[in-house]
Amino acid sequence: MTLKLFNSLTRKKETFIPIEESKVRFYICGPTVYGYIHIGNARPFIVFDVLRSFFEYLKYDVTYVLNLTDIDDRIINRANQEGVDTSEIATKYARAFFEDIRALGVRPADIHPKATENVDTIIALIKNLLDKGFAYKAGSDVFFNVAKFDTYGKLSGKKLEDLRAGARVAVNESKNNPLDFVLWKSRKPGEPAWDSPWGSGRPGWHIECSAMSMKHLGHTFDIHAGGHDLIFPHHENEVAQSECATGEPFVRYWLHNGLLQIDGEKMSKSIGNILTVREVLKKFSGSVLRMFFLQKHYRSPIDLTEAGLQAAESASSRLKIFYDKLCALLDKNTLTDLKLSVLPEPFASLKAGLISAMADDLNTPTALSNLFEMVREANKLLSKEEHSVEELATLTLVRHEIEETDAFLGLISRDQTDLSSGLVSELVTFLIEIRQELRAKREWALADKIRDGLNERGIILEDGGKGTEWRLH
Repeated sequence: MTLKLFNSLTRKKETFIPIEESKVRFYICGPTVYGYIHIGNARPFIVFDVLRSFFEYLKYDVTYVLNLTDIDDRIINRANQEGVDTSEIATKYARAFFEDIRALGVRPADIHPKATENVDTIIALIKNLLDKGFAYKAGSDVFFNVAKFDTYGKLSGKKLEDLRAGARVAVNESKNNPLDFVLWKSRKPGEPAWDSPWGSGRPGWHIECSAMSMKHLGHTFDIHAGGHDLIFPHHENEVAQSECATGEPFVRYWLHNGLLQIDGEKMSKSIGNILTVREVLKKFSGSVLRMFFLQKHYRSPIDLTEAGLQAAESASSRLKIFYDKLCALLDKNTLTDLKLSVLPEPFASLKAGLISAMADDLNTPTALSNLFEMVREANKLLSKEEHSVEELATLTLVRHEIEETDAFLGLISRDQTDLSSGLVSELVTFLIEIRQELRAKREWALADKIRDGLNERGIILEDGGKGTEWRLH
């Protein structure tokens, strides 16, 4: 199957062709571990987790690397505020990060390199740049000379002359140019430091990612991903220093997700609207957040609103309840002979459309539309009181297709904040029993409140001669 991805480097959608056949080397910028990740941080970890899993669905062998920046000015400042060592801050919030992404159904990467564990690799890369004349020493600091890289700005589309014209006077007077960025910072009192040929100090942020990605994926690798806000200067600087060091292209495909707003406003400390993943997870499950982000194309901006999260919660609930009912029926009616080997229509076309959408630059909104159309069609069969062998065979194949789809979407099986999904049907049945008791007592208002509340969440109650049955919208 042809897979197309929008490459930020070329600013167009391209057919994905891996460097090595059937293998994908994939790097995503991880967090700086100085605090709990905010809800905007969650988006790249979710969408690129989906892409990684979709590659695996397509039978690619994926090496997925997600780094941790565990030494940084913000970590040092937090440690000073709390009166503890920087390693204590980094350890605490690295652990919190893994807890948060696990709650979002994000699988661990194959490799999680830390900056502090790769200082020797970073120093070697800086020495390479100095030896080749692309960097210079200023006291015990080392800076990259952007003027030495002729194509600086090719990722972001920014022109060096325009950047120079708009640059402020450099805070560090020892820099040759305000745009030059630090590769090695000299030690300041009370800061953690490592020995280097240029004196005691610590790495700059940009050089860390270049060193860690190339260490594990090679001088040129397939995909580098992150949020749109990282294109400049972080990813631009990664390109410059990496290609100057190796003389080879750094990354084939650059992927960037759109930014998130809160109720139409950019997240900002000054506004006070920064929400952590942990805060949102107190009200909504991890699968709801995955649903929320996947309902919008990953490259589009997205606005986090209460209404949007509630709509995602309703959709997530409909999907899980359908799956529970499907499994309950099939577990009671196990077929030894499927009778059908090919998924019948309209399911076959819907599944093909779902996969085609995923292969078209990870078009998850269209993929989800096809998935829910499959659910609606399957519900027509599920709602029957009696099922033929052929119908059970069809539903068995549908179950397989949905489980296969969920292997990359992660909307049913990966949620670590929900209770067991099997409880959903039990809870609906429990509410129906309470409603029946209320109706027997002629407490109509409360009985109707249960019915209406379930209806708002996509669950229809139908009163009949055999009692109350329920189905999905």
